[in-house]
Amino acid sequence: MAMIDTDHATDHDGPHTGTDGVRLHVQRLSPPDGRPHTATAVLIHGLLTDSLASWYFTVAPDLAAAGLEVVMYDQRGHGRSERPGSGYRLDTFVTDLERLLDRLDITGPVHLVGNCFGGTVAFAYAMRHPERVAGIAVIEAKPATESWLTEISGILRRVEEELVVHEAESLAWVSAHRGAHTARLAKSAARLVRTTTIAEDVPASRVVSEEQVRAVRCPVLAVYGADSELAGQERWLESILPGTRTVVLPGQGHSVLAEAPTRIRELLLSWIDGRGHEGEHERRTATGTPAAALEADA
Repeated sequence: MAMIDTDHATDHDGPHTGTDGVRLHVQRLSPPDGRPHTATAVLIHGLLTDSLASWYFTVAPDLAAAGLEVVMYDQRGHGRSERPGSGYRLDTFVTDLERLLDRLDITGPVHLVGNCFGGTVAFAYAMRHPERVAGIAVIEAKPATESWLTEISGILRRVEEELVVHEAESLAWVSAHRGAHTARLAKSAARLVRTTTIAEDVPASRVVSEEQVRAVRCPVLAVYGADSELAGQERWLESILPGTRTVVLPGQGHSVLAEAPTRIRELLLSWIDGRGHEGEHERRTATGTPAAALEADA
C-alpha cells in the first residue's frame, strides 16, 4: 500500500496551467513465494461508486497467484485517494495513470484492465502511449466517442438529480432495496458529485473519432453483460477493431465484475497468457431491464 503524488497540468485542452499534485492510493500484489512475475496487469476501476476494492475482492489476488504483478489504484476523488475540488476530465485521469506508472518505475508494456469508466481510461491511455500497452481488457466499457459522451452525461445528470437533489429519499430507497453496503457507496458517490466538479468535468472531456479508435493496435478483450445497457456494443467494437475478442455473458447486467468474478478471472488469465482466440465472440440471448443510474457508472 502506498500514496503516490501526481504532478501535471489539469487542463490538457489548452496551455499548461499549473499542477495539482493529487495523491493516489496504490496497492501492488506480487506472485507468492518470491516468484518473478510473468507480466504486469494494471487494474482501473469505474466512476463514482467504485474503487480499487472492487478488484481486490474479486480477481486481483487470483491474478497475482497465477504469476502476474498486479497494480491497483484509487482514481482521483475515489477510495483513499485525494479528492480535489476540480480536475476530472478524462485526459486528467489518463495523465494520473501515466504519472503513476512513471513513479512506480513500470516502464515495460503493461496489460490494462478497466471496469466501466476505467475501460475508457484504458482506451485513452493506449491511444496516447501505444508503445507502453501490451493489451487492453475492458469490462462494460467503451472508448470516449461521441456516443460515450452522450451516455455518461446522461448518467451524471441522473446521479445529480437522484443522489444530490433528492439525496435523503434516494439513500433511504437504496438502503431498503439494495442493502446497507450499496447505500454507503451511493452516499460516497453523492458526496463526490456534491463537493467536486466531476459531473461537469467528465462531460467536458475531449472525445475521439472512430479513426482514432481504429488506430489501437494492441490486443483487445471486451466483456459485456447480456442484460446491460451496453449490450450490442461488442458488434460496433468488432467492426472497427477486427480481431478483438468479445464475450457477452448471459444473465449478467452492468455489475458483471462483482457478480461473475470467476468467469472474469478465467477470461483475463486466458487473454493475458495469449491463449484466447482472436476474434472469438461468445454471444448468448438474454433478456432483462436497463441498469439503474447507480449501477450504470460507465
